[in-house]
Amino acid sequence: MIKAILALEDGTILNGFGFGYPCEVSGEVVFNTGMVGYTESLTDPSYYGQILIQTYPLVGNYGIPSYSITDEFGIPLHFESDKIQVKGYVVSSLAKNPSHWSYKKTLNEWLYEQKISGIEGIDTRELTKKIRVKGTMLGILKVAEEINFEKIRSELGEIEDPNKRDLVKEVTINNLVEYNLGRSPKIVLIDCGTKFGIVRNLLQRKVDVVRVPYDYSIEKVLKLNPSGIVISNGPGDPKKCEKTIQTVRELLETDLPIMGVCLGNQILALAAGADTYKMKFGHRGQNHPCIDLFTKRCYITSQNHGYVVDDESLKETGFDVWFKNVNDETVEGIKHKKKPIFGIQFHPEASPGPYETGSLFDYFIEEVKRPGKV
Repeated sequence: MIKAILALEDGTILNGFGFGYPCEVSGEVVFNTGMVGYTESLTDPSYYGQILIQTYPLVGNYGIPSYSITDEFGIPLHFESDKIQVKGYVVSSLAKNPSHWSYKKTLNEWLYEQKISGIEGIDTRELTKKIRVKGTMLGILKVAEEINFEKIRSELGEIEDPNKRDLVKEVTINNLVEYNLGRSPKIVLIDCGTKFGIVRNLLQRKVDVVRVPYDYSIEKVLKLNPSGIVISNGPGDPKKCEKTIQTVRELLETDLPIMGVCLGNQILALAAGADTYKMKFGHRGQNHPCIDLFTKRCYITSQNHGYVVDDESLKETGFDVWFKNVNDETVEGIKHKKKPIFGIQFHPEASPGPYETGSLFDYFIEEVKRPGKV
Protein backbone atom coordinates (compact mmCIF):
# COMPACT_ATOMS: atom_id res chain seq x y z
CA MET A 1 0.00 0.00 0.00
CA ILE A 2 1.32 3.42 -0.98
CA LYS A 3 2.03 6.01 1.73
CA ALA A 4 0.00 9.15 2.29
CA ILE A 5 0.13 12.16 4.58
CA LEU A 6 -2.32 14.95 5.43
CA ALA A 7 -0.62 17.97 7.02
CA LEU A 8 -2.58 20.92 8.42
CA GLU A 9 -1.34 24.48 8.77
CA ASP A 10 -1.38 24.20 12.58
CA GLY A 11 1.33 21.54 12.34
CA THR A 12 -0.91 18.50 12.69
CA ILE A 13 0.37 15.59 10.57
CA LEU A 14 -1.71 12.49 9.91
CA ASN A 15 -0.29 9.35 8.32
CA GLY A 16 -2.39 6.99 6.27
CA PHE A 17 -2.52 4.96 3.10
CA GLY A 18 -2.80 6.53 -0.32
CA PHE A 19 -5.30 5.81 -3.06
CA GLY A 20 -6.25 7.50 -6.28
CA TYR A 21 -3.44 9.36 -8.06
CA PRO A 22 -0.02 9.76 -6.40
CA CYS A 23 0.73 13.49 -6.18
CA GLU A 24 0.91 16.44 -3.79
CA VAL A 25 -1.91 18.98 -3.53
CA SER A 26 -2.88 21.77 -1.18
CA GLY A 27 -6.15 23.47 -0.39
CA GLU A 28 -8.72 24.36 2.22
CA VAL A 29 -9.51 21.29 4.36
CA VAL A 30 -13.25 20.92 5.01
CA PHE A 31 -15.57 18.16 6.19
CA ASN A 32 -18.90 16.75 5.01
CA THR A 33 -21.12 14.84 7.45
CA GLY A 34 -23.26 13.13 4.81
CA MET A 35 -23.61 9.35 4.87
CA VAL A 36 -24.17 8.91 1.11
CA GLY A 37 -23.72 10.77 -2.15
CA TYR A 38 -19.95 10.79 -2.54
CA THR A 39 -20.15 10.87 -6.37
CA GLU A 40 -22.35 13.97 -6.20
CA SER A 41 -20.19 15.64 -3.55
CA LEU A 42 -16.91 14.98 -5.36
CA THR A 43 -18.28 16.52 -8.58
CA ASP A 44 -19.92 19.53 -6.89
CA PRO A 45 -18.12 22.68 -8.16
CA SER A 46 -18.68 24.31 -4.76
CA TYR A 47 -15.84 22.08 -3.46
CA TYR A 48 -13.38 23.39 -6.03
CA GLY A 49 -10.06 24.22 -4.35
CA GLN A 50 -10.81 22.12 -1.28
CA ILE A 51 -9.57 18.89 0.31
CA LEU A 52 -12.71 17.08 1.42
CA ILE A 53 -13.00 14.96 4.56
CA GLN A 54 -15.83 12.42 4.67
CA THR A 55 -16.88 11.86 8.30
CA TYR A 56 -18.90 8.73 7.52
CA PRO A 57 -16.45 5.86 8.14
CA LEU A 58 -17.06 3.68 5.07
CA VAL A 59 -16.84 5.29 1.64
CA GLY A 60 -16.95 3.79 -1.83
CA ASN A 61 -19.14 0.80 -0.95
CA TYR A 62 -21.51 1.27 -3.90
CA GLY A 63 -18.77 2.16 -6.37
CA ILE A 64 -18.96 4.66 -9.22
CA PRO A 65 -21.79 4.42 -11.78
CA SER A 66 -21.61 5.35 -15.44
CA TYR A 67 -22.15 8.87 -16.75
CA SER A 68 -24.42 7.24 -19.35
CA ILE A 69 -27.15 6.85 -16.71
CA THR A 70 -29.10 10.04 -17.37
CA ASP A 71 -32.46 11.65 -16.77
CA GLU A 72 -35.04 12.46 -19.46
CA PHE A 73 -33.01 15.56 -20.43
CA GLY A 74 -29.74 13.67 -20.96
CA ILE A 75 -28.20 15.03 -17.74
CA PRO A 76 -26.12 12.50 -15.72
CA LEU A 77 -28.12 11.33 -12.70
CA HIS A 78 -25.35 10.57 -10.20
CA PHE A 79 -22.92 13.45 -10.80
CA GLU A 80 -23.15 17.23 -10.39
CA SER A 81 -20.63 18.22 -13.07
CA ASP A 82 -18.54 16.54 -15.74
CA LYS A 83 -15.49 15.92 -13.52
CA ILE A 84 -14.22 15.62 -9.94
CA GLN A 85 -13.90 19.11 -8.46
CA VAL A 86 -12.14 18.50 -5.11
CA LYS A 87 -8.34 18.80 -4.80
CA GLY A 88 -8.08 15.73 -2.55
CA TYR A 89 -10.21 13.23 -0.65
CA VAL A 90 -9.89 12.06 2.97
CA VAL A 91 -11.73 8.94 4.20
CA SER A 92 -11.53 6.58 7.13
CA SER A 93 -12.03 3.31 5.25
CA LEU A 94 -12.10 2.86 1.48
CA ALA A 95 -14.29 0.07 0.10
CA LYS A 96 -12.14 -2.01 -2.26
CA ASN A 97 -14.92 -4.32 -3.52
CA PRO A 98 -18.11 -2.28 -4.00
CA SER A 99 -21.46 -3.86 -4.72
CA HIS A 100 -24.27 -2.17 -6.64
CA TRP A 101 -26.19 -2.83 -9.85
CA SER A 102 -24.93 0.44 -11.42
CA TYR A 103 -21.30 0.00 -10.33
CA LYS A 104 -18.80 0.42 -13.21
CA LYS A 105 -15.54 1.19 -11.40
CA THR A 106 -14.18 1.62 -7.89
CA LEU A 107 -13.71 4.98 -6.19
CA ASN A 108 -9.96 4.33 -6.27
CA GLU A 109 -10.01 3.78 -10.05
CA TRP A 110 -12.11 6.89 -10.65
CA LEU A 111 -9.83 9.14 -8.62
CA TYR A 112 -6.77 7.71 -10.37
CA GLU A 113 -8.27 8.36 -13.81
CA GLN A 114 -8.96 11.99 -12.90
CA LYS A 115 -5.58 12.48 -11.19
CA ILE A 116 -7.07 13.15 -7.75
CA SER A 117 -5.24 11.93 -4.64
CA GLY A 118 -6.86 10.34 -1.60
CA ILE A 119 -5.86 9.19 1.87
CA GLU A 120 -7.50 6.51 4.02
CA GLY A 121 -6.78 4.90 7.35
CA ILE A 122 -7.16 7.97 9.55
CA ASP A 123 -9.83 8.87 12.11
CA THR A 124 -11.89 11.33 10.09
CA ARG A 125 -14.28 12.02 12.95
CA GLU A 126 -11.46 12.98 15.31
CA LEU A 127 -10.05 15.18 12.53
CA THR A 128 -13.46 16.79 12.09
CA LYS A 129 -13.64 17.54 15.83
CA LYS A 130 -10.30 19.35 15.53
CA ILE A 131 -11.58 21.50 12.67
CA ARG A 132 -14.78 22.30 14.54
CA VAL A 133 -12.69 23.61 17.44
CA LYS A 134 -9.91 25.38 15.53
CA GLY A 135 -11.83 26.24 12.39
CA THR A 136 -11.23 25.43 8.74
CA MET A 137 -7.51 25.17 7.94
CA LEU A 138 -5.31 24.99 4.89
CA GLY A 139 -3.50 21.72 4.35
CA ILE A 140 -1.31 19.56 2.16
CA LEU A 141 -2.20 16.06 0.98
CA LYS A 142 0.61 13.97 -0.46
CA VAL A 143 0.45 10.43 -1.84
CA ALA A 144 3.81 8.88 -2.79
CA GLU A 145 6.12 5.89 -2.39
CA GLU A 146 8.36 7.99 -0.13
CA ILE A 147 7.47 11.18 1.75
CA ASN A 148 9.87 13.83 3.06
CA PHE A 149 8.14 14.92 6.26
CA GLU A 150 10.48 17.84 6.92
CA LYS A 151 9.87 19.22 3.46
CA ILE A 152 6.11 19.03 3.99
CA ARG A 153 6.43 20.82 7.34
CA SER A 154 8.47 23.58 5.73
CA GLU A 155 5.72 24.12 3.13
CA LEU A 156 2.87 24.53 5.64
CA GLY A 157 3.44 28.25 6.07
CA GLU A 158 3.40 28.86 2.31
CA ILE A 159 0.10 27.25 1.30
CA GLU A 160 -1.95 29.41 -1.05
CA ASP A 161 -5.44 30.20 0.26
CA PRO A 162 -7.72 29.32 -2.67
CA ASN A 163 -10.38 31.73 -1.38
CA LYS A 164 -8.13 34.63 -2.35
CA ARG A 165 -8.59 33.64 -6.00
CA ASP A 166 -11.68 34.15 -8.12
CA LEU A 167 -12.58 30.45 -8.00
CA VAL A 168 -15.88 30.97 -9.80
CA LYS A 169 -13.96 32.14 -12.87
CA GLU A 170 -12.28 28.71 -12.90
CA VAL A 171 -15.50 26.64 -12.79
CA THR A 172 -18.01 28.67 -14.79
CA ILE A 173 -18.77 27.80 -18.42
CA ASN A 174 -16.98 29.72 -21.15
CA ASN A 175 -19.88 29.94 -23.58
CA LEU A 176 -23.64 30.07 -23.38
CA VAL A 177 -25.43 26.69 -23.19
CA GLU A 178 -29.10 26.32 -24.14
CA TYR A 179 -31.45 23.65 -22.85
CA ASN A 180 -34.04 24.44 -25.49
CA LEU A 181 -37.09 22.22 -25.35
CA GLY A 182 -39.30 24.70 -27.17
CA ARG A 183 -41.04 25.76 -24.00
CA SER A 184 -41.97 29.07 -22.46
CA PRO A 185 -41.00 30.83 -20.23
CA LYS A 186 -37.23 31.08 -20.49
CA ILE A 187 -34.98 31.12 -17.41
CA VAL A 188 -31.44 32.49 -17.50
CA LEU A 189 -29.18 30.53 -15.16
CA ILE A 190 -26.07 32.49 -14.15
CA ASP A 191 -23.46 29.74 -13.82
CA CYS A 192 -21.18 30.34 -10.84
CA GLY A 193 -20.38 26.62 -10.70
CA THR A 194 -23.88 25.25 -11.04
CA LYS A 195 -24.82 21.71 -10.10
CA PHE A 196 -26.56 19.55 -12.69
CA GLY A 197 -29.37 19.21 -10.14
CA ILE A 198 -30.35 22.87 -10.50
CA VAL A 199 -30.63 22.56 -14.28
CA ARG A 200 -32.67 19.36 -13.88
CA ASN A 201 -35.08 20.89 -11.38
CA LEU A 202 -35.76 23.84 -13.65
CA LEU A 203 -36.30 21.68 -16.74
CA GLN A 204 -38.65 19.39 -14.81
CA ARG A 205 -40.88 22.42 -14.25
CA LYS A 206 -41.41 22.80 -17.99
CA VAL A 207 -39.29 25.87 -18.75
CA ASP A 208 -36.39 26.44 -21.10
CA VAL A 209 -33.01 27.23 -19.54
CA VAL A 210 -30.16 29.33 -20.90
CA ARG A 211 -26.97 28.84 -18.88
CA VAL A 212 -24.59 31.78 -19.10
CA PRO A 213 -21.08 32.51 -17.73
CA TYR A 214 -20.84 34.23 -14.35
CA ASP A 215 -19.52 37.47 -15.85
CA TYR A 216 -22.36 37.96 -18.36
CA SER A 217 -23.28 41.65 -18.52
CA ILE A 218 -26.77 42.99 -17.84
CA GLU A 219 -27.08 43.91 -21.52
CA LYS A 220 -26.35 40.34 -22.64
CA VAL A 221 -28.70 38.86 -20.04
CA LEU A 222 -31.63 41.10 -20.98
CA LYS A 223 -31.00 40.50 -24.69
CA LEU A 224 -31.94 36.86 -24.06
CA ASN A 225 -35.42 38.09 -23.05
CA PRO A 226 -35.67 35.99 -19.86
CA SER A 227 -38.78 35.60 -17.74
CA GLY A 228 -36.72 34.85 -14.65
CA ILE A 229 -33.14 34.63 -13.33
CA VAL A 230 -31.45 31.94 -11.23
CA ILE A 231 -28.01 32.59 -9.68
CA SER A 232 -26.29 29.27 -8.99
CA ASN A 233 -24.11 27.80 -6.30
CA GLY A 234 -20.32 27.94 -6.59
CA PRO A 235 -17.00 27.95 -4.72
CA GLY A 236 -15.05 30.49 -2.74
CA ASP A 237 -15.57 34.01 -1.46
CA PRO A 238 -18.67 35.62 -3.04
CA LYS A 239 -17.01 39.05 -2.93
CA LYS A 240 -14.62 37.87 -5.67
CA CYS A 241 -17.57 37.69 -8.09
CA GLU A 242 -17.50 41.42 -8.78
CA LYS A 243 -18.96 41.24 -12.30
CA THR A 244 -21.77 38.94 -11.18
CA ILE A 245 -22.60 41.24 -8.27
CA GLN A 246 -22.76 44.22 -10.65
CA THR A 247 -25.05 42.39 -13.07
CA VAL A 248 -27.36 41.25 -10.25
CA ARG A 249 -27.35 44.78 -8.78
CA GLU A 250 -28.78 46.02 -12.08
CA LEU A 251 -31.20 43.08 -12.33
CA LEU A 252 -32.63 44.11 -8.96
CA GLU A 253 -33.86 47.29 -10.67
CA THR A 254 -36.04 45.22 -13.03
CA ASP A 255 -39.27 43.38 -12.25
CA LEU A 256 -37.81 39.97 -13.12
CA PRO A 257 -38.26 37.17 -10.57
CA ILE A 258 -34.83 36.15 -9.22
CA MET A 259 -33.77 33.07 -7.26
CA GLY A 260 -30.32 32.66 -5.69
CA VAL A 261 -29.00 29.29 -4.52
CA CYS A 262 -26.13 29.01 -2.00
CA LEU A 263 -23.41 31.29 -3.45
CA GLY A 264 -26.25 32.85 -5.44
CA ASN A 265 -27.92 33.81 -2.17
CA GLN A 266 -24.75 35.58 -1.02
CA ILE A 267 -24.33 37.37 -4.36
CA LEU A 268 -27.95 38.54 -4.15
CA ALA A 269 -27.31 39.98 -0.68
CA LEU A 270 -24.07 41.69 -1.73
CA ALA A 271 -25.79 43.19 -4.78
CA ALA A 272 -28.46 44.65 -2.47
CA GLY A 273 -25.81 46.28 -0.28
CA ALA A 274 -25.56 43.67 2.50
CA ASP A 275 -22.39 41.94 3.67
CA THR A 276 -21.07 38.36 3.94
CA TYR A 277 -18.45 36.74 6.15
CA LYS A 278 -16.46 33.51 6.35
CA MET A 279 -17.76 30.94 8.81
CA LYS A 280 -15.57 29.08 11.30
CA PHE A 281 -16.03 25.71 9.60
CA GLY A 282 -19.07 26.10 7.37
CA HIS A 283 -22.07 23.89 6.75
CA ARG A 284 -21.49 20.77 4.66
CA GLY A 285 -23.88 17.87 5.04
CA GLN A 286 -27.37 16.55 4.41
CA ASN A 287 -29.20 17.10 7.68
CA HIS A 288 -29.07 20.80 8.52
CA PRO A 289 -32.36 22.00 10.06
CA CYS A 290 -33.62 25.37 8.82
CA ILE A 291 -36.69 27.21 10.04
CA ASP A 292 -38.98 29.34 7.87
CA LEU A 293 -39.40 32.50 9.97
CA PHE A 294 -42.76 33.26 8.34
CA THR A 295 -44.48 29.87 8.71
CA LYS A 296 -42.36 28.53 11.63
CA ARG A 297 -41.96 25.25 9.75
CA CYS A 298 -38.61 23.47 10.00
CA TYR A 299 -36.97 21.73 7.03
CA ILE A 300 -34.04 19.34 6.82
CA THR A 301 -31.67 20.59 4.15
CA SER A 302 -28.58 19.71 2.12
CA GLN A 303 -25.79 22.28 2.46
CA ASN A 304 -22.30 23.09 1.22
CA HIS A 305 -20.99 26.55 2.03
CA GLY A 306 -18.24 28.29 3.98
CA TYR A 307 -19.57 31.87 3.73
CA VAL A 308 -22.85 33.34 4.93
CA VAL A 309 -24.89 36.55 4.80
CA ASP A 310 -24.52 38.92 7.75
CA ASP A 311 -27.94 39.22 9.42
CA GLU A 312 -27.48 42.81 10.64
CA SER A 313 -26.27 44.04 7.25
CA LEU A 314 -29.63 43.26 5.62
CA LYS A 315 -31.25 46.27 7.25
CA GLU A 316 -32.11 48.98 4.71
CA THR A 317 -31.57 46.58 1.78
CA GLY A 318 -35.23 45.79 1.09
CA PHE A 319 -34.72 42.15 2.13
CA ASP A 320 -35.99 40.24 5.14
CA VAL A 321 -34.37 37.15 6.62
CA TRP A 322 -36.53 34.23 5.44
CA PHE A 323 -34.79 31.13 6.82
CA LYS A 324 -32.42 30.62 9.73
CA ASN A 325 -30.27 27.65 10.70
CA VAL A 326 -31.64 26.02 13.85
CA ASN A 327 -28.18 24.98 15.07
CA ASP A 328 -26.33 28.31 14.93
CA GLU A 329 -29.01 30.82 13.84
CA THR A 330 -27.08 31.92 10.75
CA VAL A 331 -29.00 33.28 7.76
CA GLU A 332 -30.26 30.52 5.48
CA GLY A 333 -32.50 32.52 3.20
CA ILE A 334 -33.54 36.06 2.30
CA LYS A 335 -36.68 37.44 0.65
CA HIS A 336 -37.39 40.83 -0.89
CA LYS A 337 -40.15 42.77 0.83
CA LYS A 338 -41.85 43.89 -2.39
CA LYS A 339 -40.41 42.07 -5.40
CA PRO A 340 -40.45 38.35 -6.39
CA ILE A 341 -36.79 37.95 -5.44
CA PHE A 342 -35.35 35.49 -2.91
CA GLY A 343 -32.27 33.48 -2.08
CA ILE A 344 -31.64 30.34 -0.06
CA GLN A 345 -28.33 29.27 1.44
CA PHE A 346 -29.17 25.56 1.33
CA HIS A 347 -29.69 23.35 -1.75
CA PRO A 348 -33.35 22.79 -2.68
CA GLU A 349 -32.19 20.54 -5.53
CA ALA A 350 -30.53 18.31 -2.87
CA SER A 351 -28.53 15.61 -4.68
CA PRO A 352 -27.37 14.29 -2.33
CA GLY A 353 -29.74 14.92 0.52
CA PRO A 354 -33.41 15.45 1.37
CA TYR A 355 -35.81 16.91 -1.17
CA GLU A 356 -38.01 18.68 1.38
CA THR A 357 -37.37 22.16 -0.01
CA GLY A 358 -37.78 21.33 -3.71
CA SER A 359 -41.05 23.26 -3.59
CA LEU A 360 -39.00 26.47 -3.65
CA PHE A 361 -38.43 25.84 -7.34
CA ASP A 362 -42.23 25.61 -7.72
CA TYR A 363 -42.58 28.90 -5.86
CA PHE A 364 -40.07 30.55 -8.18
CA ILE A 365 -41.73 29.23 -11.35
CA GLU A 366 -45.15 30.37 -10.08
CA GLU A 367 -43.73 33.89 -9.79
CA VAL A 368 -42.23 33.60 -13.28
CA LYS A 369 -45.56 32.48 -14.77
CA ARG A 370 -47.68 34.97 -12.87
CA PRO A 371 -49.94 36.92 -15.29
CA GLY A 372 -48.08 39.87 -16.73
CA LYS A 373 -44.64 38.28 -16.13
CA VAL A 374 -44.43 36.01 -19.19
